[in-house]
Amino acid sequence: MKIRVKLFLAACLAATVSCGICLSGCGEAADSNVYMVSMEYTGSDGLQDIYTITYSDGTTSSFKVTNGEDGKDLTVTEIYEEYKQAVGDEDITFEEFLSEYFTVSDNSQAQAIYRNLYSVMKIYTEFVVSENYSMRPGMMGTVSDTTVYTGSAVIYDMDSSADGYTYIVTNYHVVYLDEANATYNGGSKIAKKIYGYLYGSEGAPVAATDENTNTVLKDEDGYTLYDYGEYGIALEYVGGSVSSDIAVLRVKTQDILAINPEAQAVTLADDYHVGESAVAIGNPESQGISVTQGIVSVESDYISLDIDGTTRSYRSIRIDTPLYSGNSGGGLFNAEGELIGITNAGYTENENMNYAVPIQIVRGVADNIIHYYESGDNGGCAYQITLGITVSTQNSKYVYDAEKGYGEVCEGVVVNSVEEGSVSEAMGVQSGDIIKKIVISGTEYEINRSFDISDLKLTMREGDTIEFVVERGGQLVNSQTYTLTAAQFAAID
Repeated sequence: MKIRVKLFLAACLAATVSCGICLSGCGEAADSNVYMVSMEYTGSDGLQDIYTITYSDGTTSSFKVTNGEDGKDLTVTEIYEEYKQAVGDEDITFEEFLSEYFTVSDNSQAQAIYRNLYSVMKIYTEFVVSENYSMRPGMMGTVSDTTVYTGSAVIYDMDSSADGYTYIVTNYHVVYLDEANATYNGGSKIAKKIYGYLYGSEGAPVAATDENTNTVLKDEDGYTLYDYGEYGIALEYVGGSVSSDIAVLRVKTQDILAINPEAQAVTLADDYHVGESAVAIGNPESQGISVTQGIVSVESDYISLDIDGTTRSYRSIRIDTPLYSGNSGGGLFNAEGELIGITNAGYTENENMNYAVPIQIVRGVADNIIHYYESGDNGGCAYQITLGITVSTQNSKYVYDAEKGYGEVCEGVVVNSVEEGSVSEAMGVQSGDIIKKIVISGTEYEINRSFDISDLKLTMREGDTIEFVVERGGQLVNSQTYTLTAAQFAAID
């Protein structure tokens, strides 16, 4: 199957213009305040194209360009000098001249994509799947064997010390298969083997065969063995959250750098906004790592997914970036090359409505899992506190910030109820309070959307102090400060 891949690589201005140019009839302007308004193609005498300069006082002049082999190469600097002489504008700088009269493509986004390719992987996962079949009328049998699936991932964090590990982030549904036979799959429905390939050092698994007999090799349980070749990197499952569709893997950093010493972790964005670039890098249709581009269409949408037999609602970024099967778990980047999400879902009928897990959830869940894993918790879960409040929203509206150059939806987050004996009750939070800020160990976080609270709960740790700033009776009120203990944290799905 042929896959269409859109590569959006901007070109930069060439150092020379391959043409011959002669200015004719370019008399010096009588008024020193007269300036050039435009240059445009206005005709041809056969060998030469004619371009007309229009000045601010309405007068015009022209010059001719000889194209092809008969023309001489002329540098942009020479054009700049000719312009100054022709119009008498000695004050214009070279940078101003380029900005005013030349369209120079910004290739910074292309450069960002180049860098991001050091931080992406394609993933293969193995599961034991059992299928029933009819042996003869009235008698059924079961056959089990290894099935391989594919997805994408990003290098999230790298410890370059001698014994350091690299953490990799993907979707939970890439490493989990509800149809897997847990009995034969190592006791769970998480992939029994996970392999990754770096961009430029890609491969694909093939059934391993005996060199002499050419028969397919089996493992000790009788399931097909797969060979991942010299570039395949064995990855270890660390933990995940089905309710966030995020999973964390790890590998010795030296195993990554042995394949490509330039491999690096992604740079995380602080936020994202409607209208900004959304560049997806993934492994569509298992055809290799490639790039597609679009924009952020909706900053916070909700979709329903069934990953493990339970349908859940997932907060997502909606994008019009084309995604395909195999893109799941790949990075979604802004124009600066910063990670803004992990792509996870799309409509097969409409490639202009696709989705990604927002960076706030990606970072919150990944950091949470890594923190507890490195603290000796092998449960493979994320943990968060229960505040003991219910909230609703009011006065939702779009607010544009001209200084920042973007806008966002803001809403009032109102406390509906406070659970008796809860953390929030101990802090003195009351029904009817409008939550304006949450302070975590001295750092203030504004609450502009109800989901901001859920995102922040993922960042809280044992020993942190928390405090609410609420609006009560038209006044800002600080709650009591509360120190979190291990007992307040519970594992999340």
